This record gives sequence, structure tokens and C-alpha cells, in this order.
Amino acid sequence: MDELVTQLLSHIRGIWKYRWYAVATIWLVAVVGWLITYTLPDSYESSARIYVDTQNILQPLMAGIASTPNLEQQVTIMSRTLISRPNVERVIRMIDLDIQTKTATDRENLINELTKEIKIQSTGRDNLYTISYQNKNPKIAKDVVQSLLTIFVEGSLGDKKQDTTSAIRFIDEQIKDYQEKLVTAETALKVFKQKNVGLMPGEGRDYVTQLTAAADNLNQAKLELREAEQSRAAIKRQISGDDPSLTTDVAPDSNFNPEIDARIQTLTKNLDALRLNYTEQHPDVISTKRLIAALEARKKEEAKLNKRSADPGKNYSPMLQQLNVALAEAEARAAAMSARVAEYSSRYNYLKSMSKAVPEVEADLAQLNRDYEVNKSNYEKLLERREAAKMSGEMDTTTELVSFRIIDPPTTPQLPTGPNLARLFSLVLLGAIASGLGIAFLISQIRPTFHSQASIREITGRPVLGAVAMIWTDQELVKQKREVYILSLSMLFLLALYGLLIAKAILRAAPS
Repeated sequence: MDELVTQLLSHIRGIWKYRWYAVATIWLVAVVGWLITYTLPDSYESSARIYVDTQNILQPLMAGIASTPNLEQQVTIMSRTLISRPNVERVIRMIDLDIQTKTATDRENLINELTKEIKIQSTGRDNLYTISYQNKNPKIAKDVVQSLLTIFVEGSLGDKKQDTTSAIRFIDEQIKDYQEKLVTAETALKVFKQKNVGLMPGEGRDYVTQLTAAADNLNQAKLELREAEQSRAAIKRQISGDDPSLTTDVAPDSNFNPEIDARIQTLTKNLDALRLNYTEQHPDVISTKRLIAALEARKKEEAKLNKRSADPGKNYSPMLQQLNVALAEAEARAAAMSARVAEYSSRYNYLKSMSKAVPEVEADLAQLNRDYEVNKSNYEKLLERREAAKMSGEMDTTTELVSFRIIDPPTTPQLPTGPNLARLFSLVLLGAIASGLGIAFLISQIRPTFHSQASIREITGRPVLGAVAMIWTDQELVKQKREVYILSLSMLFLLALYGLLIAKAILRAAPS
């Protein structure tokens, strides 16, 4: 600590030795700096405060019906992008500043200057914004702020209309695309159904269900066929085991059977009608032909039975007639059951043969239906979004979702806001004093002297035996006092000049 104090005192003695250099430097720097500061032109600041009200009663009412944008976020982004190059160029054109620029360089400098000096500040949640600008001309300062205020208000309305129009245009294009996709999917589905008309699954029934149902129907038909055959066999046994007089041969003309002939004639007409619409391989045609063949066989069998009857009155027996009627019904039922079994067998075999094709058809149909449903769902959603966008656009144009309230409009400033001469004068004075002390210290380091025995001993490394004290004469003492007075007066005069300049600065900033 002692060494530090000793070194500090040594530097102070060195500065004091070259004090006149310091005083000259202080005066030179102070006078030059004050002259430059005093000649600085005045700058005028114009500002405006605007409040953006984003609260509207329609927002909660139209929730879920129309799309309501985040107004606060839009206003925040708009305020941050207000000082952009296009907006600054628009301000220059609005207040005719481009007339003053003669070259492209001047225009670029003007744009950069405005971009740097225009300020916009926000208070955050209150949506209160302040736009300010400083210029040498108070009217230009006011015009710039007014132009920015106009751009800020008009930009929000124009952007909302443009965004709504762009959104509706985009949705219309998407609707057109999805409408084409929907038509394509419907056409593909129709063609697929026409191509696979025999392989399409029933409504709510898949291939396995149809195959199971066909097997169940076939088994039921076989059971009913066996029952019919058993019943027919029992009737035949009754007829063959009756009184011998009933078994005698009948007349040769007993081959005529009006009941069976009528049924055969009816089935033949049906067969002709079926052949007009279907081929010989159709299940109904095949079953009808089988039924006709069965009736003809039955007719021949009954004719043989009638021929073996020896009693002509046998055919007129009431019991035999009833048995013959029952036998005819049993034969018809057995033939019908046989045809049904054949039909169900054909259907079952057909479904079984399509065991590989039907699942593929069902999978392709499911994929087509899935694509169709997706396109249909997207198409319907786009229609809803378009209506919501149109309603939002109408709501934006007919109502004011965002209202702008100008709290403090821009005015032409009467008093300059800068430069702050008092502060600049003070900074110049402090800089001048620092410069003077720095010059004196630098000279003391360039032309060093020994101010104590300790410094000699420390630098030379040799012992100091003693020191001879300086004996000042009266003339030297008077000279020293005079120098101190002159130094004090110069500094006092400098401070007085500083005070005068401060007073001038205060009067210059005060209203007239």
C-alpha cells in the first residue's frame, strides 16, 4: 500500500511539473469542443400514441362458426414490421422527401437514416404504441409520424382483406381438386361394381357369411328332400300292399294323367319364358328342366301301375284315388326338394370356387370405398371451411374487429429536444480535463525525473548517501505564487466560461 501511495505521489509530481502543458491542452480541447457543440443544429421530436382495441363482442358470438384470427398477435407482428424498407419508402413518397434526393446513394442514405431514427415502442399487454421521430425540421418530424400512423392503421385493414381473399381463393382451388378426385372415385367404384356384379358382398354380409348361409340352406334342403322321399316311399308301399283287386292291369288307354300333364304344360311354359331371358346354364332353367323330367318319369311309373291293374273298377276306388293324389303330391314335393337341393348345391359350389376371388374383390371394394369416403369427407370439410372463411371476411368488412384510438396525435414540435447542450458541455469539460492530465502524464513518462531518494535508489540500485535541499530565493517564491495564481485564474475563467455556456443551453431549450 505504501508503495502504491508513493508511486501515485510520484505521478502527481510529474503531472504538476508539466502543468502548463496540461492547462493549454485543457483550454484547447474545451474551447474547440464547446464551439463544435454550440454549433450543433437543433433536433425536434414528434410523437404519437395509439391504442389498439382487440376486444370485440362478435368474437365469442362467432366462435365455432367463423374463424376469428389472433388479433393481438397480428397487431404485435404488424407493429414490429412497421419500420420496414417498403414502409419507409412509402413514407418518403408521402411527404415528398424523395424530391431532395438526386442520386441513388442519397436515397439509400435517407432510407437508412429514417430506419435508424424512427422508433416504435409498446407497453406490452395494454396494446398502447408510441411512434416517435427526430429531425432538424419540426414539420418533417410531424409528417413522418403522421405517415407512419396512417400506414399502421391502413395496413391492418388491408392485410385482413387480402388474407381473407387469398384464403378463399386457396380453398376454392382445393375444392375443385377434391371434386375431381371425388368424381374419379365414384366412377371407379361404379365400374368396379359393374365388373364384379356377381362377386359383390351383400349388404352387411361378407363372403364367409354367404358361404355359411349357402351351406346351411343346402343341408336344410337335403333334409327336406329325404323327408319327401321317405313320404313318397311310404305312399307307394300303401298302394302296392292294398287289396289285390286294386293291382290288376288297367285298360291300355290309362297312360293319360290330366293332373301331371297340366303341371308339365305349366312348367314347359315357364321354361320357355326363362329361356327368353337366360341361358341353358342358368340355375332356374336347370331346376325347371329337372322338375319336368321328374314329372314325366312319375307319369310313366303311374302308367305302368295302372296297366298292371286287372280290375277296371280299381281306378274308381276312393281309397286308391286318395292314395294316388297323396302320391302325386309327394312326387311333386320330392321333385321340388330335388330341384332346391340342386340349386343350393350349385350356389354352394359356386361360392366355394370363388374362395380366392371374393376376398380380393371385397378388399378392393373396401379400398375404393375408403378412398371415396376420405375424398368425400375432405370435400365436405372444405365446403364448411369456405363458408366459414366467407363469413369471416364479411365480418371483417362489415364490423370492426380491431379499433384504433389515437390518444396523442402527432403535432409540430415548438421546442427542440436535442441536442442536450448542457450534458455535452459537461462531457467536453470532463474530456478536456482528462486530456490535459493525460498529456502531462505522457510527457512526464517521456521525460522522467527523480522526485525522491527512494526512486533513485530503486532505479539505479546504488545506495544514496544523502540529499541536498533546494533553497528557494524570494524571487523564486514570488514566481511560484504568481504561477499558482495564474493557474487558478485560468481554471476559474474556464469554469466561468462553462457556466456561461450552461446558462446559454438552458435558455436555448426554454420556451420563449
